[in-house]
Amino acid sequence: MITPEAIKTKAIRKYKAFLQAKIQAEDSFFPLIIPANKQVSKELIQFQREMAQLVKYSKAEKGFGYTVDFQKRQTKKYGLQSLPQQIYFESEKDYLQFLGKEKEVAELLKLHQIILHHFPELEAWALQYPLKLISYLKEWDDLLRVLHYFKQHPQPNLYIRELPIEVHTKFIEQHKKILRELLEIVIAPYVHENAKTFEQRFHLKYAESLIRFRILDEEISQYFLKGIDDLAVSISIFQQLDIPIKKVFIVENKTTFLTFPQQAETMVIFGSGFKVGELKVVTWLKDKIIKYWGDIDVQGLQILAQVRMYFPQTESFLMDRETFDQFQERDRGTPSKVNMPSQLTPAEQQLYQLLQINNLRLEQEKIPQWYVLKILGIK
Repeated sequence: MITPEAIKTKAIRKYKAFLQAKIQAEDSFFPLIIPANKQVSKELIQFQREMAQLVKYSKAEKGFGYTVDFQKRQTKKYGLQSLPQQIYFESEKDYLQFLGKEKEVAELLKLHQIILHHFPELEAWALQYPLKLISYLKEWDDLLRVLHYFKQHPQPNLYIRELPIEVHTKFIEQHKKILRELLEIVIAPYVHENAKTFEQRFHLKYAESLIRFRILDEEISQYFLKGIDDLAVSISIFQQLDIPIKKVFIVENKTTFLTFPQQAETMVIFGSGFKVGELKVVTWLKDKIIKYWGDIDVQGLQILAQVRMYFPQTESFLMDRETFDQFQERDRGTPSKVNMPSQLTPAEQQLYQLLQINNLRLEQEKIPQWYVLKILGIK
């Protein structure tokens, strides 16, 4: 036999549909029938307790809530009994009072009118997500302030904390999820569709990652950067560099980065592991000779493959079997079950298998400087 708690659970499941009907001023939602398990319990005491509970919390007893229509039926175990035939809410008042939602619905309807007054373009969204309207009831004044600002300034080019909106300093940061949904409708023509982050999609400044690099050609660093040869700039500035470099090394170890020898028309970038993915937007690298030097381990070869996804011309540097055999100390690597990347050469694939099966690694800082100079042809 269905219980009052089960009736409430099923009634709540209908709440969204009710709100949508209410917003659209539909009057055909009631009576709302609640599907019920009318099976009679096997134990008499249990049967009597369930019937008493069902009646106790019904409209017949409380003056509101669900109505139970009874029908006399002959049962095998208890003889002739009045059993529930149908359970339903007769009216909106019965339904809302039973759920304790009268005030909430009134606030929702008032808020719905305010939202549509300011932003009629949100009508379809509000109808689809009435429960979101309710979940942000206390925040809507501030949400509307933010929407109004972006409506007037759809490309602010400011940091979030710089926006001249009278809301809590962390309000936008704490409500990015709902604001993203709303802004994508309110300022749809200005949204940067391919961007993933909130700041990028809505033309806001953000703390960009820094790319650290060294110019290995003294003449170039002197002419273009007044002798500065080691610097870090944001990725957006790095994208715009216009320096006559022909060759680029990407290395993973800071000491290796700092001690990389001077070479004509060459730059070395501090890659920082899988962070090299940020370089994919640097289009001018497509025309350069690129050499990647990472640890000789599974992860190092995975990063090499990743760089090749962006820049297919990338060659490995000191990441071969000969170098590994000459300097390896049987150090253990980080276990990995990642399938072999397709961007590796046959020789690199063989090395990948060796490293993966035996869990080996050779860190690049263990390759001596004299050997680096020898391979680079520097005396």
